Amino acid sequence: MVALPTKQEALSARWGSPRYTLAVKVGERHNINILNAMTTRMLSTVPNFKPLKPLRQWLDHIEINNPKLAKFLCQLIPSQCPFERDITFFGHLLFHIPPMCKLNPLYNELIGLRFRALCYLADICGEDVTSYC
Repeated sequence: MVALPTKQEALSARWGSPRYTLAVKVGERHNINILNAMTTRMLSTVPNFKPLKPLRQWLDHIEINNPKLAKFLCQLIPSQCPFERDITFFGHLLFHIPPMCKLNPLYNELIGLRFRALCYLADICGEDVTSYC
């Protein structure tokens, strides 16, 4: 016959150390579970206010079907961040200015638009796109 664990052994297996299980009463444990559930729910909620969502959707749905438009977009949207710099003095690096394009909330959409324009020029028009890279 198998011996069943005592209530204290079961609680210590669930909650960790036996010292903690002795200090926590059954009602308090229930309150802790409710607080954990409420905290998780509060932290996992995402605000529904997204003012840039229409602009993001518009940029994602732009279709490239004109070579002039594709060339214009490739020239307009830079391939690398123009703000990234290395400041040197007599050949020694003083400091580095990091790229700030990641701070742009529409960065991913603009890079995707530029990529679609490059693909249109390369695949459909058969142009050499190395001058845009």
